[in-house]
Amino acid sequence: MKKLVPRLCLIGALIVHTVVTSAVWAQKSEKDWTKWSKKEAQKVLSESPWSHSQTDTDTSEMFFSPTSDPTKRAAPPTQRDEDRLAQGATNQSVNMKYVIRFFSARPVRQALIRLLELENTPPPDVLARMRDFANIESNDIIISVTTESSDQRSSRAVMQFFNSAVTGTLKNETYLERNGKRLFLSEYVPPGKDGFGAKFIFSRLVDEKPFIADNTGEVRFYSKFEKGPKLDRRFKVTDMMYNGVLEY
Repeated sequence: MKKLVPRLCLIGALIVHTVVTSAVWAQKSEKDWTKWSKKEAQKVLSESPWSHSQTDTDTSEMFFSPTSDPTKRAAPPTQRDEDRLAQGATNQSVNMKYVIRFFSARPVRQALIRLLELENTPPPDVLARMRDFANIESNDIIISVTTESSDQRSSRAVMQFFNSAVTGTLKNETYLERNGKRLFLSEYVPPGKDGFGAKFIFSRLVDEKPFIADNTGEVRFYSKFEKGPKLDRRFKVTDMMYNGVLEY
C-alpha cells in the first residue's frame, strides 16, 4: 500500500498537468491571435504542443588546449581546428539548443508573424500579406528547425551541416513516425534569410489519407545529419487542437 500511494500521486499529477495544459491552449485558441502579446507568441514558439526543444551538450572542449598549428598537418584543417587555434578551447561544456516546430501548423506561423508585427510595425499592405501567410492552410507537413547557442564556434559548425545538407543526403534518415509507420522526407530546404530556420517537408496524405489524424496519439520527428546532429522529438497529437481543428 505504501508503494502504491506515491504511484497514484504521480499519476494524478500527470493527469492534472495534462488537463491544465489542454485548458491553457484551448483558452489561447479562443483569443484572436492578432491580439497576442509578445510573451504569448513566444510561448507558442518555444514550448507548446507544436514547438519542442532539444538541447545537446558537448563536453569535448572542456580540457582542450591546442598544441600545434592544424594548417601544418598532413590532413586539411577543419573550420573548428582553425577556430581552436585562433581562440583556444572554451574550457567548458557547450550547449546547442534546437527548436523543432510544426511550421505548417497555423498557430506557429501566426506566432511568428505576430512577433514580426510587434517588432517591426509593417505598413498595412505588407501586414495584410503577412497575415494571409499566417492563416493559409498548408498542403504539406513542414517541420522547421532553428538553433540557439552562446558559443559562436559551435553555432557555425552546426550551421555548416544545415546549409550543406540536401534532400538526397537526408531522405533516408529523416522521417515522421506514428504507430510504427514512417513517412520519409520529401524535400529539405536549408535555412534562408526569413529567419524561420531549416524546413523539412513531408506529404500530408499517404494513400489519399492524412498521415496524422485525431487518433494518431503521438508523432515523432527524427533526422540524422551525416557526421552531424541528430534530431529526435515526439509530439502529442491530442494537444494539437486549435480553434476546434487539429493543426499540424
